[in-house]
Amino acid sequence: MKSVLVSAVALIDIDGRVLLAQRPEGKSMAGLWEFPGGKVEVGETPEQALIRELEEELGINTWQSCLAPLTFASHQYEDFHLLMPLFACRKWEGTPQPREDQTLKWVRKSELRSYEMPAADIPLIPMLMDWL
Repeated sequence: MKSVLVSAVALIDIDGRVLLAQRPEGKSMAGLWEFPGGKVEVGETPEQALIRELEEELGINTWQSCLAPLTFASHQYEDFHLLMPLFACRKWEGTPQPREDQTLKWVRKSELRSYEMPAADIPLIPMLMDWL
């Protein structure tokens, strides 16, 4: 069974809302909401992958010192195992813009459970809610 390492982030704005991204049509799990991030490439740390992905996907810049490890997901999908550290980030430069046809939404803590998410993301919600 193949293991996939994906790094994700809970971007938290000044009002305590979290940014969710809806997976675009044509991607696996299209229509589901997730935390921004992506696959960790060979030679990258999870933090380096997030910094790269945030620039590519959202057009924002952040720094390793602004990424706080929060929790992680370990989930068995049908054809691979996903390991996904989730970081919290409250400081970045720029305004998040959807650069890959995804829909972005700032969500209040109390609304997080009302968004349909991939199975791996769901167990992260209670940990994030406790932390917010």
